[in-house]
Amino acid sequence: MIADKTIPLDMIKREAYKRKFSVRDLYRGIMLVPEAVSGLKYNRRNMIVSPEFLERMQLAVTEVNGCAACSYAHAHIALKQGMSSEEIYSLLSGDGSLIRPEEGKAIMFAQHFADTGGFPEKEAYQLIEETYGAGEALVMLSAIRMMQVGNLYGIPFSAFVSRLKGYPYHGSTLLYEPAGYATLECHPSPSRSHSRGATAIIQACIQLSNPIRESAFPCLGF
Repeated sequence: MIADKTIPLDMIKREAYKRKFSVRDLYRGIMLVPEAVSGLKYNRRNMIVSPEFLERMQLAVTEVNGCAACSYAHAHIALKQGMSSEEIYSLLSGDGSLIRPEEGKAIMFAQHFADTGGFPEKEAYQLIEETYGAGEALVMLSAIRMMQVGNLYGIPFSAFVSRLKGYPYHGSTLLYEPAGYATLECHPSPSRSHSRGATAIIQACIQLSNPIRESAFPCLGF
């Protein structure tokens, strides 16, 4: 069970979208998966960027986008990795007070990537390459892209689950919430089981981004 002080209340008790993506964004997002998967598999074999570092970047992405499902799942993973509740809370609230100096540029790039909807400035990425190395930058970009894709589908998924619990998001509709599901039905999930739907792709993003194999979804209460 995740402690109340791990995830900001406005994230887990969301009543409206922080960011709302279009069906076009959902479709474009799934196109990013193969390249991102390749980068993360490379890192699993060679471990050039630590899973803990990548996890902190992914928490920064989901804070910008405001995905409740991904926040729960990745907070669970971060706790398993040994990250403190205070650090997770800091990243998910966006206050930046506990960002490690050596990771600052990477965290800021992750936030910038999410804030631009996946279209970061070229100079921003070049700075990451110069700071951490070309191979490391590619792995970081892969992790960020996977988190962005997870958020793209996790946000309408979160809204749908909230609706089922009797708390629909303000401004949301039943036409939008299943849009992610409909888009995914046109493409096989990247998971080996070939299962489909929002839950499958979010779990695939989690498993590919982190070496922890167990599902994080039991902690979601979904």
